[in-house]
Amino acid sequence: HFLSAPTENYCFASRASSCSECLQAGVGCAYCSEEVRISTFTCSSSSLSPSAQNERINMNLQKSQVSPQSTMMTFLPGEEKNMTVEVFAPEKGPLDLYILMDFSNSMEDDLDNLKKMGNELASLVGRLSNDYTIGFGEFVDKVIEPQTDMRPNKLEQPWPNSDPPFAFKNVIKLTSNVNEFTQKLQKERISGNLDAPEGGFDAILQAAVCGDKIGWRQGSTHLLVFSTESAFHYEADGANVLAGVLPRNDEQCHLNENGSYTEATKQDYPSIPTLVRLLGKNNIIPIFAVTDHSYTYYQKLKEYFPIAEVGLLQEDSSNILQVMETAFTNIRAKMSIRAEDRPKAFEAKFFKESGQIAQYGEFNFQPGKIVRFMMRLKAQRMVDENHVCKMNPNENKAVMRVKPTTFSTGVMVNASILCPTCDCEKSPIRNAPRCNGKGDLVCGKCRCHSGWVGPFCNCSGSGSAADINQCKAKETDEPCSGRGECQECGTCMCYNPNHFEGRYCEYDKTQCQRHAGFLCNDRGSCVKGQCACTEGWTGNACECPTSNQTCLDSKGGICNGRGKCVCGRCECSDSGMEMTSAQLGVCEGTRSCVQCQAWKTGEMKETEKCDKCLFKVIMVDELKKKEEVYESCSFRDEDDDCTYHYTVDNPKDSVKKDLEVQVLKKKDCPPGSLLWLLPLILFLLLLLALLLLCCWKFCACFKSCLALLPCCRRGRMVGFKEDEYLLRQSLLTSDHLDTPMVRTGPPKGTDVVRWKVTDNVHRGPNHSQALIKPNPKETIPFPISLRLNRLFSESLTHPDSREGDQLRKEVADNLNELYKQIPGAQKVQKTSFRMQRNAGKRQDYTIMDTVLSAPRSSYPDIVKLTEKNVQSGNFHDLKVVPGYYTVATDREAAGAVEFQEGVESVDVHVPLFVKDEDDDKKQLQVEAVDVPLGIAEIGKRLVNITIIKEHATSIFSFLQPSYTYSRKDGVANIPVSREIIEDGRTQVTYRSRDLTAKDKKDYLTVEGDLTYGPGETQKIVPVRLLELSEKDGLLEDKQVKQFVMDLSNPRQSAKLGRYPRTTVTITDLPVPRSPEIAQMAQKGFINRKAASPGGHLLSPENPKAVATGPKSIRLNWEPPPGNPMGYKVKYWIYGDPEKDAQVVDVKTPHADLTNLYPYCDYEMRVCAYNSMGDGYNTDVVTCQTLEDVPGEPGRLAFNVISPTVTQLSWAEPAETNGNITAYEVIYTPIDDDMKPVGPAKKVKIDNPKKRMLLIENLQNAQTYQYKVRAKNSVGWGPFRDATINLASQPARPLSIPIIPDVPIVDAEAGDEYDGYLMYSNEVLKSPVGSKTPSVSGDDYMMNGKWEQNFLFPGGSGTRNLSASSSPMSTLSSNYRGAGGSFTTETTTTYLSGPGMMDGREQHARLAPGIPDTPSRLVFSALGPTALKVSWQEPHCEKDILSYCVLYQLLNGGEMKRINVTNPAENSVIIQDLLPNHSYLFKVKAQSQEGWGPEREGVITIESAVDPKSPLNPVPGSPFTLSTPSAPGPLVFTALSPDSLQLSWEKPRQPNGEILGYVVTCEQLHGGGEAFCTKVNGDGAETSLTVPNLTENMPYKFKVQARTTQGFGPEREGIITIESQDGNFVVLLCTIEVTELNLKIDRSLQSMKSAVDSLIYSVFPIESSSSVIA
Repeated sequence: HFLSAPTENYCFASRASSCSECLQAGVGCAYCSEEVRISTFTCSSSSLSPSAQNERINMNLQKSQVSPQSTMMTFLPGEEKNMTVEVFAPEKGPLDLYILMDFSNSMEDDLDNLKKMGNELASLVGRLSNDYTIGFGEFVDKVIEPQTDMRPNKLEQPWPNSDPPFAFKNVIKLTSNVNEFTQKLQKERISGNLDAPEGGFDAILQAAVCGDKIGWRQGSTHLLVFSTESAFHYEADGANVLAGVLPRNDEQCHLNENGSYTEATKQDYPSIPTLVRLLGKNNIIPIFAVTDHSYTYYQKLKEYFPIAEVGLLQEDSSNILQVMETAFTNIRAKMSIRAEDRPKAFEAKFFKESGQIAQYGEFNFQPGKIVRFMMRLKAQRMVDENHVCKMNPNENKAVMRVKPTTFSTGVMVNASILCPTCDCEKSPIRNAPRCNGKGDLVCGKCRCHSGWVGPFCNCSGSGSAADINQCKAKETDEPCSGRGECQECGTCMCYNPNHFEGRYCEYDKTQCQRHAGFLCNDRGSCVKGQCACTEGWTGNACECPTSNQTCLDSKGGICNGRGKCVCGRCECSDSGMEMTSAQLGVCEGTRSCVQCQAWKTGEMKETEKCDKCLFKVIMVDELKKKEEVYESCSFRDEDDDCTYHYTVDNPKDSVKKDLEVQVLKKKDCPPGSLLWLLPLILFLLLLLALLLLCCWKFCACFKSCLALLPCCRRGRMVGFKEDEYLLRQSLLTSDHLDTPMVRTGPPKGTDVVRWKVTDNVHRGPNHSQALIKPNPKETIPFPISLRLNRLFSESLTHPDSREGDQLRKEVADNLNELYKQIPGAQKVQKTSFRMQRNAGKRQDYTIMDTVLSAPRSSYPDIVKLTEKNVQSGNFHDLKVVPGYYTVATDREAAGAVEFQEGVESVDVHVPLFVKDEDDDKKQLQVEAVDVPLGIAEIGKRLVNITIIKEHATSIFSFLQPSYTYSRKDGVANIPVSREIIEDGRTQVTYRSRDLTAKDKKDYLTVEGDLTYGPGETQKIVPVRLLELSEKDGLLEDKQVKQFVMDLSNPRQSAKLGRYPRTTVTITDLPVPRSPEIAQMAQKGFINRKAASPGGHLLSPENPKAVATGPKSIRLNWEPPPGNPMGYKVKYWIYGDPEKDAQVVDVKTPHADLTNLYPYCDYEMRVCAYNSMGDGYNTDVVTCQTLEDVPGEPGRLAFNVISPTVTQLSWAEPAETNGNITAYEVIYTPIDDDMKPVGPAKKVKIDNPKKRMLLIENLQNAQTYQYKVRAKNSVGWGPFRDATINLASQPARPLSIPIIPDVPIVDAEAGDEYDGYLMYSNEVLKSPVGSKTPSVSGDDYMMNGKWEQNFLFPGGSGTRNLSASSSPMSTLSSNYRGAGGSFTTETTTTYLSGPGMMDGREQHARLAPGIPDTPSRLVFSALGPTALKVSWQEPHCEKDILSYCVLYQLLNGGEMKRINVTNPAENSVIIQDLLPNHSYLFKVKAQSQEGWGPEREGVITIESAVDPKSPLNPVPGSPFTLSTPSAPGPLVFTALSPDSLQLSWEKPRQPNGEILGYVVTCEQLHGGGEAFCTKVNGDGAETSLTVPNLTENMPYKFKVQARTTQGFGPEREGIITIESQDGNFVVLLCTIEVTELNLKIDRSLQSMKSAVDSLIYSVFPIESSSSVIA
């Protein structure tokens, strides 16, 4: 038996099989070795108490100190301990300041300024510390191409008066002699290099690891000031690929005796994770002092470091000292506590002295004072789902260093986890009698011999274990009460332990008593049919508090001494007052009786009521003092507004029970009343009103007379009353808004105002939806409104009234005759009539609304034709009132309103264009256009209407889509369910409508509102059913009678849910009772024993379905009357048609449905059958199967960055079987026999949306096995694995992106670093890496498999999944930026790819009417950040209603959505893409039946970007969509001023056998003869020498591959060979038909710009090597 602490359940949850395992489960776990005695594991005090080396802090020592210095702590699994730590740092403690400066030529003025700052620098460090050292280092970049100009003269002196280039030099070792520092600094000269990013990372690493040579001191604060104006190179960023420097940085010190870095050209730059680790290890705090050009790069880089600062330098670094001082102050202000070298088995938290958790950067550190903090160290019980005691013992102990971030010293914590064992396991009792001689007794528990099972080894493993009779309770015939599985030895294992319990699973945990609707009053739990109350509560339903706090009176007594406290409430004895709670007090309890007895007033002034008072009052002239009585009371008498006073005291005679009440004879009344003034005041007010009325009439008459004069007609204004309306969509009750328009000035005469409304004015011109132009030929509905020249009557609103039908026909005939002039116009429909309020003198006239369908382009013609006929007052022969009309589309409307004489306000009936695809906040604009009739001028012209979408607070729905009721029931009780999201009051409207059943013949129609209060979830709508007439009852072939009930108009932010409509069938036969009418059935309205006419059986009753597992459901029901021979159970997946259901034939009143899909919704029905055939079906029963572990993830993809860096990504499992919560990646070095040759590394990713991992520092040329698995609430699923050796793959990228939100992990780091995931909010550098990953699957087999067909349980055959394809396009453009030319020429290639099949095969489970997958995607680039996405209409049995386009960055991020509501449109334009980023696009179609499956595609627009702003394309630069069937990048090598060598790579996907290539060369600007050359060969790389070129002339080259399938797309490049000063260089721009003419002169800045453009713009992403001559 296992016991656990009351607050945790891990002791029991561990299900330990032995005593030792129980004790190791966690702190607080104990083992019961005998029936009556519990022995718990305890430890001696010495083993658990921390031992510490504690030297007190000496504040006289001017250095950082901590106390204690070391401690040793031991833990049980799950145990946590606290320790208080004191820290001290002097106000000016020891400081080591090392300045690391960029010595490229652009920093010349910065160096000059620093040389002049010797005295200021000494003053600064003196202010910061009394014990300081200062040093200086300088860096440029690797002395190798392309970073450095390798011409001999440039290597000797890259710039006038400069030193040769170098990587890093430690010029001045840390010293306290400022004069020596200044003198040495004066001798330094600037150097130079080519490319803009510098090699500062090499310098930082050497400064960190070369501690002795730099001069870092123990016990001092180490600051490294990194000063530059450029970005940085980092590991495998592409520059070293060109240079051929591929070995990883070994993280060792390589400074010679002169302080120079010797291995710069032999190994790569360090990675960012490497720098973070090494700087932290050596207690070095970086301060990045950078200029505005690179500030954003370093601002993002800072986020990776535990503590760092970034300061903004002036262009000449004149403020570098201020930057240092500010950064040092900020560092001290943002102190944090860290536990370094902490293993995964421990968790550390730090608290301030106040007990609050010390968040990062919020540790209250005060230099010069001793500050305390508390460390809470907890030993984990589980690490990566493994118990700590089952891990390697070395992983359960560690020496951690706990310190503030700026300290070099800390507390050394030697922590270890104890894994106790039980001595009783060493001496088991063999063949113990307690185990019936069939097992050994080990620590009080039987360990059975082979063939015996049970707690006491009393059951045979073959015989008695299979006897299910032991699992049956006396009162039931089903094993385990039908709620569990019978295990060995008659033990029941309940299917759902959270729902059922007991030996036979006989207790339902939801069937205990309830109070106020809550199970056990929500103050306890249901245990074996009874409430087990929590502490402080008692009662059958835990409704009674055990304390008497609710019975305390105002004096702290219990019930005023007049009763007793029972169940938290006072039960009063005969005390003369009535109380339901002691809180009322004596005064409130006696108030009414005192008032009626003393003054004959109040609520008990009637004699009969007053005589019931149990005490008599005593009138006195003076009351006793308050201290002398039990209570003193005062109340105001409402009858005369006077206050009366009295006292209440206990009776003097203890025998009497009546209270002694004394009342003061005199009341306190207010001063005398002035009621006599009221008539006078009323008379004066009436006289004033008459005078004002006369003045108003005179002024109105005067103004009317003035209006007749020509000179006085001006001044009349019309306009909208308000500026803006804010509406909430959930509160809208109409699709229109009556917006008031007002008129001021002389009211004489008539004014007609034309208006228009425009939808979605909040969207800018570049909004994705605004760029989608509607199809002008599309037929759309045009709602039209006119005011008829006839008065309105209520009969016109009745759909079956004769008057309404006649008027509708008249309207249709005349409008159809008139609008036939519009080409493509159809007949009007949906004509209705209404009245409009606030319409002036015409508001009693009839408004006619109708809908005309016509082409969208005919909108202006419809408006003109409508306005013309309204002005004439005739629509053909239909009389209308001039001055009013409305014509609308789905996005705009126009109309007119009329101000008649004397009318000052009318309403404009504005359509709101509410659609499901609307933005969360949209805006309409209504504009008063002009006044075609009248003299008024427009004042307030515009009004804005803002509509805000809100998330639903409640969801209304019928429980079922259909019900069947018998006429004999007399009433159909239809339940309306409410799902509460946010509680409160809400309403919904219901209404019945005829189908074949008729109102007043078969039933009585109902209509109204249901109001739900807080907490209410269901209401019943009763519909009275009528008996058949005698005539109908004689008909043999009677029609099925049905009517529908609709829900509409949900209010208070509610919405309609799954079943907004239900169909009710009225049958003459008895039907099974629904739960809603069970009470009626019990009262005899339905005769249960009545036989069914014709011998058919009634439907089974009370069907209930319970999920018993991930793939099984148990359905139970009660047999119907009669003798059924069996039952047929139909079940199908929710959403599938019922006709596709599977049928199970059973003989018992329950069925077990197996082989189902996990975590899937199913619907079921059951019917009984006999010799007459099948009986009636039950209503639909729904049930969802339980979750199961997920399937293996989809294909693994590798983006090979370098031989030691890869980007691993994977797809979501095809069968999630629940909600994915995490992924785990394990990668292991293996040999050729697939055996591990090193430790496996494990990374857990808790965000299921991030299915990508960047792995650094892998072993070069080492094969790794990668495994990925997914997790949901059930557990981990199987692994998907793949094997790859990065060295065997082509290295594609020129630059490695730091990808947003993608975990980065260092393969060589320790355990702490293994789970260290780093994220970046934005891209640090332009990702020009490979966009087409190597896929472990059907396309690229790397010892991994991608099965496209999965066998699913519960269905027939195979469920086929489709592999996504990526149709690509290649586009050549001439893009000149803003204000320049813009032309495009597109060549498109479609890739079907493996796995692409007909949409009907891909989704065999699609319901009829659901669209298939769009057949293909086509991408066309419109600019570096703009793309057009097109698709073909999918096959669908019903009309396509709309499309949806989803897109997001391939490496994760926000999924953006574009809704295409016009099914005729099959393309969208997207403007907000990032250059050089891969995007995943998905397109799907929607019909009336729902959304179809998605078609996916991946695409990247490549373009040149500004290195200093990698998200901004360079104006005028080319852009392209690369295609895998084009030849690889063109690489040019200059051989002489008039010849070059052209080489290219084989297409990645040539789509056929390569037969050769065709190379075309021509002058870019015309002139000369173009030549065309055929090149044979199919090697990985092909080259061609081109002679006889003209110097300084741009040429355009095209290379085309010829295969067995024909010619593929072209790869283009523009080159110019320029010669200056006897040197020549190839300047080129690949891909596009655009000239990039770069001049190289003696200016280094021009040189840098040229090389930057080459590195970041010229070379495409697929290149593995390039040559620049």
